[in-house]
Amino acid sequence: MPLHTVAPQRLYRQIADQLRLLMVSGEFALGSRLPAERDLALQLGVSRPSVREALIALEVEGMIEVRTGSGIYVQRTEAPSKPAALAHNDANTPADWGPLEVMSARLLIEAEVAALAATHAQKADLKAIKNGLQQMKQEAAHNEAPREGDEAFHAAIAKACGNSVLLDTVQRFWQARNGPLFERLGDYFEHPESWQAAIAEHQQVLQAIEAHDASGARKAMQKHLKQAHKRYSASWRRAPAR
Repeated sequence: MPLHTVAPQRLYRQIADQLRLLMVSGEFALGSRLPAERDLALQLGVSRPSVREALIALEVEGMIEVRTGSGIYVQRTEAPSKPAALAHNDANTPADWGPLEVMSARLLIEAEVAALAATHAQKADLKAIKNGLQQMKQEAAHNEAPREGDEAFHAAIAKACGNSVLLDTVQRFWQARNGPLFERLGDYFEHPESWQAAIAEHQQVLQAIEAHDASGARKAMQKHLKQAHKRYSASWRRAPAR
């Protein structure tokens, strides 16, 4: 019998597997409400963000239903043949990365990318960054989540930094950002007010890069990504209903 490669499993998937097993076994009956996020985190000995990522993965699978302001309920008790989040992806592709973990990685890397961009950006780079921001504004004005403009903005900064490895890294972040887990999380925690806050933060990043202020660009990007992480970590009770 041939041996198969053993891949490390992401923490949020381990949590999702435990919760799914409890639903399948009848410990959490169909239609019952799961314990609160903070209680699950305490019982499992993990962070609330990790629990949140697991719950989002289970919702994408159809195992649970999140009812804003009410709780999280068991929607089905039969496990899917393959987790929906991975239906078209291998287990270690960016689409499988935990959203909040991605945000933490972006904070470390994209802050330095912005600082490098402030040093190396040429006129064409600045124009591309501005175009990304303008696209964000246009999308928000049409009551659309400004995701394409957001991606264009950050990709232009990464290109301007002058390091192809960092550019590839940022592009992989955005592959994760366009995955089902991130997309579902955004459905709960992105709304017109958060879009405008993000646009204002992007404006500060652009201004620092235009001024060739590496320190200022680093701080502006750090501020933006910290605020983005906070928005995605907000209470479920404050999340807008679908």
